[in-house]
Amino acid sequence: MDQQEKVIDLSKEHVLNNKVLSAEEQASLTPERVIEILKEGNKEFVEDRLTIRNNTERVRNASLGQYPKAVIVSCLDSRVPVEDVFHRGIGDVFVARVAGNIINEDILGSLEYACKVSGAKLVMILGHEHCGAISSAVKNTQLGNITQLLSKIQPAVKMAKETFKGEIAYSNPDFLEAVCYQNVENGIKEVRKNSPILKKMEDNGEIKIIGGVYDMESGKVDFMS
Repeated sequence: MDQQEKVIDLSKEHVLNNKVLSAEEQASLTPERVIEILKEGNKEFVEDRLTIRNNTERVRNASLGQYPKAVIVSCLDSRVPVEDVFHRGIGDVFVARVAGNIINEDILGSLEYACKVSGAKLVMILGHEHCGAISSAVKNTQLGNITQLLSKIQPAVKMAKETFKGEIAYSNPDFLEAVCYQNVENGIKEVRKNSPILKKMEDNGEIKIIGGVYDMESGKVDFMS
């Protein structure tokens, strides 16, 4: 054996072997239980208790259908590994990624597909600290199509300026954090306002629409109702 090669012997408890959900198992879940599962998974991530995923087996099991628990709208940022953050595997969650975790027509259509067509029980808008889109919106960056994207964050910037107690400046990380949280809250409102389908599902108790902010330094997600 090459001296550079190493063989690692893993016991079964070190492999994430929870099975891909069936339609019946997905249907039995409540939105509240899905939130608990995501919180439990994030706790495992924070405590560095991640397991190795048996991706090959999960790919085969999920090939003929998918019944994810939740759909998560996350920022494009490469430092936010959504499935890892919640200790989930293939087939567990839908993930829609767009800079600044903004809500637009295409994202809304994706959320409606995930919940109304595919049975997901939870919609989560996930922001994060040190977000480039947030800081660019605060700076009012004007650049190509990015300008139009950042315009969807500007309402959060405006609202944060009206409520933030402190220095309102791009250089103030506390102000950027306030904009981040406000942007998530605005995203939740946008989903409810512009998707009658999801609003009705939430009113009927079929789904919940919540937010969260990921702390890059600790790995913890602050869940927002």
